[in-house]
This record gives sequence, structure tokens and C-alpha cells, in this order.
Amino acid sequence: MMNTQPPPTEQYASNASYADLASRLNSAKRIALVSHYKADGDSIGSMLALARAMQAQGKEALVTLTGPVDEKLLMLVGETPYVRIDSVDDAPEDDVFDLIVLVDTGAWSQLELVETWLRRNRDRVIGIDHHAHGDDVALDRVVDANCAATAQMIVQLLDVMNITITGGIESIGEALFLGLATATGWFRHSNAGAEVFSVAARLLDAGVDKIRLHQIIEESHRPQRLSLEARALASLTYAADQTVAIMSLELKDFTETGGLVEDLTGMVNLPLVVQRTQVSILLAQSEQTRTKASFRSKSSINPLDPDEFVDVNELARRFGGGGHVHAAGAKFDMDVAEARKLILQVLEQQSA
Repeated sequence: MMNTQPPPTEQYASNASYADLASRLNSAKRIALVSHYKADGDSIGSMLALARAMQAQGKEALVTLTGPVDEKLLMLVGETPYVRIDSVDDAPEDDVFDLIVLVDTGAWSQLELVETWLRRNRDRVIGIDHHAHGDDVALDRVVDANCAATAQMIVQLLDVMNITITGGIESIGEALFLGLATATGWFRHSNAGAEVFSVAARLLDAGVDKIRLHQIIEESHRPQRLSLEARALASLTYAADQTVAIMSLELKDFTETGGLVEDLTGMVNLPLVVQRTQVSILLAQSEQTRTKASFRSKSSINPLDPDEFVDVNELARRFGGGGHVHAAGAKFDMDVAEARKLILQVLEQQSA
């Protein structure tokens, strides 16, 4: 049975400055960019931006992608060199890179396929992350949970390095806008504050085509996406006095529709259009005994109580996962029915 108690609080904070990271980058000639399993728009955007910036400085830079990746995101990789890591045997050899840059995560639980490699090369790992929780993965790291996206932090790093942020197709700016837009729900979420819009305006001024990006990311789904959406909505049930919506996709839903885990991006948000629903959970069983849970919650719209919302990061941490207050995830080594039962038990305990 999975432990449903929150993990002990770790001291996860910056132990270096942007200038420190810039110095490490300037001294390196061969750089690997790494992020969490099943990279999203922010992690891929951050890696691409750094890789392109380093290439502009005459350095070798390689993006590494672990696990399944949405084909729409791969469309934006373009000519930037990358490799896929689908098993621990695919990890790079030691001594190939002078520096390994870990972005958008600091949690060992999200780095299973590269954990051994990272531990062996710890003295070469630096990190940049906007999550509030993590582990002592990177020797030198900058952590800023006040940033909406890791891409927002990359902008600050590149400014310290005096690197021009270019616009246009397959540019540094396009990669950064990808990270910023997807991490904020195309600037709809509460994390899209004034600073985010300021950075977005700067990237647009540089020549980023936001219409092109939005069409690629949000309007280029495979037909199987709609089939999976239909099944997810058909499974919809409510808990906690109908404020929590739970959807689930079984292994057969993927095999019968031809759908993939990569098709699920953003699907967890569907029930949040209902006024009463404050939390949405999507359970997806992509393997016989492995279920992935995605958690989302709404921001408060009560001016008298801005903290009136559900922190799904804390909920996810009950199952060994984590993320942000309004977006988090967890993995269960069990089928989707067992995972649903376990989550319902925790929700009942919290509401009791």
C-alpha cells in the first residue's frame, strides 16, 4: 500500500546565484540539458532556450528528453540537437559533458531514468527550478517558487550572461514563450502576474509568433484525443460534496482508441468549467500496474478570502508526488481502480 503521509519537509532552496550559474556555463564547452520525465512545455522550452543560447556562444549543447513526449512539442524542437532516453541504458556516458543543467525539477522521483548518471556526475550538475519542493540533486542551484515558469528564470539567467534573446522560428525567444505560455495556461492562471506579462511582451517585441505557437500546441491534437476525452468524461464522478471531479482512463481505453499518454495534455482541466467544481483529478493507467494522477484546482475569486482554494500540491504530496498549488501530479504502482479508491479515502479523511 502506498504511503499517504506527507514526506518530511526538505530544505530546497537556492544555494547559488544566477551569476554563479552563468560562470559555470561560460566555463563549459559541452553541455547537456536535462529535465523531468515526460517533459512539458516549460521544461522543453527552458532546455531549448538554453541550448540555443549556448550554441550561439559556440558551445555544444544537447537536449535530453526522458520518457514519452508530446509530438506537438517535438515540432518546436526543430534543428536543435536532442536525444531520447527511454530506459536507464540510454543515459549518456560519463565524461562526455563538462556540465549538466537540470531544469524545471529537483526531485529524484522525476528523474528515474537518469538518476544513476546524475549521481555519478554530481559535481557537474547545476539546477534552475521554480518548484517549491525538491531534493539535493544539483550541486549549485537557483530555486524561485515565485516565478510562474522555469522559462521566466532562464530569461534572468540569459540577461546576466548578456545574451541577446532573439525572436522568430526556432529562436531562443520562441522557446521561452512556449515555456511561459504553457506554464500559465496561456496567461489565464493566477501565476500570470505583471512580471509574466512584461516578459511575454518583451518576447513578442523580439519577434515571437504567438499565433503559430498556440496553433501548434492547442490546435494540433490527434483525432484519438477526442476519443479519450469522451471516455474520460464518461467516467466522471464527484466527491467531497461535488467540489472534486474525478475522471479515469483504463488500459483498455488507450488500446481501444489508439490513444497515447501524450494525448492527455490539458485534459484534466475539462471539469473545471463547472462552477461548483474546485478540483479536478485525472487518473490514467498506461501500464498494467502503473497509474498517473494529474491534479488541478481553481484560484479563489473571493476578494475577501484570496486563500480560499485547494492546494493540490499538498494533496499530491500525500501520495509521494508534488508540483504547484494549482497543478500537481503523482504516480501509483497499482491499477486505476485501486488508485481511485485510495484517493477517495484521503479526500474523505480531509473532509471529515
